[in-house]
Amino acid sequence: MSDADAEAEPIDVDFGESGLVPAVAQDADSGEVLMLAYVSPEALARTRETGEAHYYSRSREEIWHKGGTSGHTQSVREVRVDCDADTLLYLVDQAGGACHTGHRSCFHRTIDGEHVGERVFDPDEVY
Repeated sequence: MSDADAEAEPIDVDFGESGLVPAVAQDADSGEVLMLAYVSPEALARTRETGEAHYYSRSREEIWHKGGTSGHTQSVREVRVDCDADTLLYLVDQAGGACHTGHRSCFHRTIDGEHVGERVFDPDEVY
């Protein structure tokens, strides 16, 4: 029997000792990786309830609604869990830029410092 033939059962996400798991946000259509952030159980619950991405800010120690300030929200089409149930993948429709620097993706530079990403807004005008 294939995995597709098995009856689906909800996955218990392993939030570990920190209470957080990494979540990769990926454009649902293009496959472009937009950002990585952390998710708490409450942030995951809010994401599932609202259909929009919520994360946990480790620096501010609070849940944040992606785009709550900028308007650059992430509509979540699907949440996937990795094989160890300790990492999430959000397949999203990104409104505006995902990165607070104004870029579409947080991954807009190579390790050598080459700029390879598209800047889609001016952060000074948004924040």
